Amino acid sequence: MEPLRVLELYSGIGGMHHALRESCIPAQVVAAVDVNTVANEVYSYNFPHTQLLSKTIEVLMEFPQMESGQPQKHVIDAQSKIEEKKIEPDICLDSSVQCSGKEAILFKLETAGEIDRKYQQDSDLSVQMLKGFLEDDIDMDSYFLPPKSLLRYALLLDIVKPTSRRSMCFTKGYGRYIEGTGSVLQTSEDVQIENIYKSLTGLSQEEKITKLLMLQLRFFTPKEIANLLGFPPEFGMWDTCRLQLKLIKDPKVH
Repeated sequence: MEPLRVLELYSGIGGMHHALRESCIPAQVVAAVDVNTVANEVYSYNFPHTQLLSKTIEVLMEFPQMESGQPQKHVIDAQSKIEEKKIEPDICLDSSVQCSGKEAILFKLETAGEIDRKYQQDSDLSVQMLKGFLEDDIDMDSYFLPPKSLLRYALLLDIVKPTSRRSMCFTKGYGRYIEGTGSVLQTSEDVQIENIYKSLTGLSQEEKITKLLMLQLRFFTPKEIANLLGFPPEFGMWDTCRLQLKLIKDPKVH
């Protein structure tokens, strides 16, 4: 049986490539396509022998319809044709408008049913606790939510603890956008979330920030998210993602 020839679209950091490798199915990823520059850096680091096109999937329009024994040649030819036509990447950034209206993630506006669902998920002993996916030695100061974000998005945060057995899905806007992009981790476990939120009514902005800072909320690190998604320990180049998150939080960092 001839190995499958695979074209990996929206390749990201290579999740599907790694899954294909783990499946032991005879296959060759002849090309990968993605416009995200950070994801492409990580992909190239982990799969250096795979042709990676920093393009939109419009590149597919240039692939020949016939079988060929030289797939790499057609990948290069397709890339050249796209460049000749000067097709600009059609990048759609995450928007808070797209994520609005999802009441399931609003802490103070959750229904009894939504709260019960989260309790049931955290009580499922067949699911591993989040603390099993966390890094031990990190600079947490780089990942704490800034006071301005805490004050503005306090009601939209999906907050989990190391002992939780659930989290929201993480999107590419995580760390840059707050609403609907992923959970944040409460590192001060002895503080009750309910008590903090109930005490916010009637307080000044400074007092609210002081209260919310008691939760010590931080973003998950890129490596922790990868752990949750099943990437192997040897999957690397997280420093690229760490720098990206730091630049987002502080544009003055170089």
